[in-house]
Amino acid sequence: MHAVTITEIFLIAMLIIFTVPYLIWRLFRTDYWAPLVVVQIITGILLGPGVLGAAFPDYYQFVFNPQVIQALNGIAWWAVMIFVWIAGIELDLKKAWEYKRESGITAGLALGTPLLFGCVAAAILLSISDGWMGPNGMTWQFIVGVGMACAVTALPILILLMEKMEILRQPIGQRILRYASLDDIAIWGVLALILLDWERIGRQGIFLLSFVVASYLFRKLMLALQERDRWYIGFIWLALCGLLADWAGLHFMVGAFLAGAVMDAEWFNQEDMDKLRHFVLLIIMPVFFLSTGLRTNWEVGGIAVFAAAAVLLLAQAAGKLAGVHLAGRVLKWEKGEASIIGWLLQTKALIMIIFANVLLDKQIITSETFTALLIMAVVSTMMTVPIVTPKLKQLAAVVHRSK
Repeated sequence: MHAVTITEIFLIAMLIIFTVPYLIWRLFRTDYWAPLVVVQIITGILLGPGVLGAAFPDYYQFVFNPQVIQALNGIAWWAVMIFVWIAGIELDLKKAWEYKRESGITAGLALGTPLLFGCVAAAILLSISDGWMGPNGMTWQFIVGVGMACAVTALPILILLMEKMEILRQPIGQRILRYASLDDIAIWGVLALILLDWERIGRQGIFLLSFVVASYLFRKLMLALQERDRWYIGFIWLALCGLLADWAGLHFMVGAFLAGAVMDAEWFNQEDMDKLRHFVLLIIMPVFFLSTGLRTNWEVGGIAVFAAAAVLLLAQAAGKLAGVHLAGRVLKWEKGEASIIGWLLQTKALIMIIFANVLLDKQIITSETFTALLIMAVVSTMMTVPIVTPKLKQLAAVVHRSK
């Protein structure tokens, strides 16, 4: 009888990862309220230890054994590094500077208000039980980390959703990209602050100083190269920044974002960059979604996890909408405009999940908190298109306002 090899089990896992979410997405036609990327995240949760593992423990342990999980994690790490790198490259700070007052006010309130609401929600969770905070986390790290997870806007997913609603290239879409870009920088800055390690402060200082010098030289080199060479050198730069950031204790994801943030989108053909983002999402990010699902945990009880997710969802949505409505009053926007922008900016999914993965890796949060954040991210993203689409039809004139 043929003994099943690790390679074969790995390919069985890959077959499940790509087949199951695609069939759900196609057969149930979920695209309006749950794009394929959201279905993949949900499928990852269902395939994790809390659902599939609990229902079929023998099957789960056979397919997702430690060797297969290790192989999947390696693919997931590289996939998410490329994804975050692209997000860094696509930051458009020139436009944000051109409209600095409007962008600064909106981005500041759209980030600061849900951050405050999220910190309050995190403090409430801690007051009920200390089982939400990881063994290596300090109280301020947990509160600020969860608060920032509530404040995050998922820029790459936001781009996908706005493309679907055909507003990405419209003035309102470009405005929202400016706000989300500024918030993205703040998100990674706060993450770096949370991850500051006084035992490694020397390493972190060396990394940041070296990064500034290396970035200057790297940019000079990239300008001297043809585009076909820029792609290859860009990936070398990505791996190097991720390695050194991890060595410094800042996590390889912070390095991946920094690697992209010092690069200019103009260095590359926009169509090629769009294709790269599309193929990364299509080919290797599903592995990240599965590996993320494998990290979910329901040990504190399903009701407790869902209750925590509901509190966090309320905090992030109310905070984001309140912040954007306040910005709308200051900037004298049209009626209904703040509602459209607020609901789009509350989109979570990938970037928040990546952010939460880092907090879990550093044991600042527990896997139960991670699961609650994951549920919150999925639901917030699923709410976006059904809520915003009818609002866009009612307020067509708002779409064309440039500021």
